[in-house]
Amino acid sequence: MSNEGNGARWLVSAGAVLAAAAVALSAYAAHGAEGEAQTRLQTAAVFAFGHGIALAALARGSLRRLAWIALVAILCGTLLFSGALALAEIAGVRTRTAPFGGTLLIIAWLLYAIDALRK
Repeated sequence: MSNEGNGARWLVSAGAVLAAAAVALSAYAAHGAEGEAQTRLQTAAVFAFGHGIALAALARGSLRRLAWIALVAILCGTLLFSGALALAEIAGVRTRTAPFGGTLLIIAWLLYAIDALRK
């Protein structure tokens, strides 16, 4: 599978959007939040930025099926984890999806590692 088509191109784009959202979250945390809210928003921003950059970089090459699945799982895990932390502070909802997102990120990175060993 190659990123020439729509398959991996949208992962690269999603990674860039995550990185942009992370900058916005970080700015909001620095200027509009205090205490625990600031800490949670900064954590969400760090995870979104790091995984966004990883997606933008890793999805650019030719991907085998397992690597592509791993990168999609990284996107989903980041949305579940960072999204839960951000929504908890911005909208006052509980962070119920954060543990699932974190677990999915761990599994996704392990899948990507397995794929890298297979090359």
